[in-house]
Amino acid sequence: MYKNLTITSVLGLLAIGLGAFGAHALKNKLSIEGLNSFQTAVRYQMYHVIVLLFINTYQGFSESIKAKISTFFFLGILFFSGSIYAIQLTTITAKSIWYITPLGGMFFMLGWATISWFFLKKKSTIDS
Repeated sequence: MYKNLTITSVLGLLAIGLGAFGAHALKNKLSIEGLNSFQTAVRYQMYHVIVLLFINTYQGFSESIKAKISTFFFLGILFFSGSIYAIQLTTITAKSIWYITPLGGMFFMLGWATISWFFLKKKSTIDS
């Protein structure tokens, strides 16, 4: 649990730092579209950091469910937000890594699907 919370805290710190970096240092270096893309990456990262804090402190989840959801969200942040950061901050083009961003989105969706499955399963055991 503490490993996931440590990683989550670092990802939150990075989201704040990257958001400030994007708002100040990149506003004259990126196009409006590039800056919007960068801010989308920051936003999705922070959304999932907040959810990870909930996931890893919620007593109703087993450690294995916490680990599974955390892994999906960590991979989502890495592939989704990370690929957008790479495209906007380096000479890597979206055309060369087009498949990485949607793969990150798929990991986010798997994390949310796992949460949904857990609560649906829990509801069905309560209802029976």
